[in-house]
Amino acid sequence: MRKGAFKFGAWVFIFLAAVLILPRTVARANQAGLPPDGGQAQQPTVSVATVTGTPTGPIAIIYADPEEQINVRSGPGTDYPRVGVLLNRQEVPALGRTPAGDWVEILYPGVETGVAWVYAPLVRIVGGELPIVEPPPTPTPRVTPTIDPTLAAQFVVQVPATRLPTLTPPAPLLIPTFPPQGTTTGTGGIPIGFVIIGLAIFGVLGLGVSFLRRN
Repeated sequence: MRKGAFKFGAWVFIFLAAVLILPRTVARANQAGLPPDGGQAQQPTVSVATVTGTPTGPIAIIYADPEEQINVRSGPGTDYPRVGVLLNRQEVPALGRTPAGDWVEILYPGVETGVAWVYAPLVRIVGGELPIVEPPPTPTPRVTPTIDPTLAAQFVVQVPATRLPTLTPPAPLLIPTFPPQGTTTGTGGIPIGFVIIGLAIFGVLGLGVSFLRRN
């Protein structure tokens, strides 16, 4: 009797447990996205093919020998700011070109608009022809800073002009002049030599007369 009552109680406990626990397990499995068997369903034994796409359309390949990289700008021209660089032999999708064909528009996720421009002679286009696209507006030129003349005048140092010394010319140099040799300096055109010889003779005669008078 006791054994039958024990079995009956065990079956009642199992039934109640199944009623209370099984719905919660199913609800949790549904929230987690698993099948009702807890994710133990049979998994496929073969590998599932994955779709890998390749870019279609024109491709721009960088050929910047001997440089290692080129500049990427926000527009077709050196007036536009530089937004990045591309390495030599790097490939990027090409979107279009300018009417002159000297700049190429490329897909460049590194900027806000997602597109940028490179110089056409530095790239090689493969995979098709590029359509002509409208370039972006020319960037506003940078404002050149101006100098306030009133403020700048406060820092200008006025250097007074140095007065040069006045030069007084020297007095004229007086050079004495001498008569040439052999010219006459006496009066009447008599050479000075004759005058001296005459005076010497007169002196000798005077001495002779004085000597004779004493004797």
